[in-house]
Amino acid sequence: MLRLSQRNDKERNQNDMDNKLILILVDGMRPDALAACGNSYAAELLAASACALNARTVHPSVTLPCHMSLFHSVDPDRHGIVTNLYTPQVRPIEGLVERLDAAGKKCAFFYTWEELRDLTRPDHLACALLLNQHKAAGTDQAITGAAIDYINREAPDFLFLYLGETDEVGGHSAGWMSETYLKSVSNALDCVRRVRSEISAEYNLILLADHGGHDRSHGSDLPEDMTIPLILNGPAFAPGRTLAAASIKDVAPTVAALLGASPAREWEGNSLL
Repeated sequence: MLRLSQRNDKERNQNDMDNKLILILVDGMRPDALAACGNSYAAELLAASACALNARTVHPSVTLPCHMSLFHSVDPDRHGIVTNLYTPQVRPIEGLVERLDAAGKKCAFFYTWEELRDLTRPDHLACALLLNQHKAAGTDQAITGAAIDYINREAPDFLFLYLGETDEVGGHSAGWMSETYLKSVSNALDCVRRVRSEISAEYNLILLADHGGHDRSHGSDLPEDMTIPLILNGPAFAPGRTLAAASIKDVAPTVAALLGASPAREWEGNSLL
């Protein structure tokens, strides 16, 4: 009887684990930077994943509007956020975290840019940790370590990990595709490698950017600003699959479908499963 109980517990734990996901966003990471940065993990990850290196973000290609579209699966002209200043939605849409919480999923945010606190309404996150990238150096590695510790200790169903140095330290300070920028991309890939290697392999992982960039800016409808990588890795995703016509708005429906939550009626994206 003890052996049967242990086996059933193991099977239940396995089924629960199959429905867990880590969403990692590297701010301002252009698809062409994956190869250009020289980090060998980029090719390793791509080979083991379903991916689109020509996915599209929304316009304006600015950080907070893009994140709002990521989590609410609508364009900025629907959610109303068109700059990095948050204002309450006139016609509120439930976002990804609200839908996951309603489905009984344990959600967490680990981030380094304080404005992201408004991506979800209060009382829907089990844990939220901010390490302000404007107050300290090395926050990408630090927030990654904190997220890994939390995942291994608490086993959340969904965790969002935001890495901001590629945009802040790399793109805006030195210019997109500069040596400093590419070093920041390589460092972000090292963070992704840590997550993938230090947590259970049964976790699924989605890696993407909010926007690209050119010179020392972004926000336009130029391809350099609008084209983003979208990489899906883990048991739920077939390696080598190319995702056609993928959009940042497809991420919330994909995560909701994978974790067994229903999408909001207003969402415009499609599940990539």
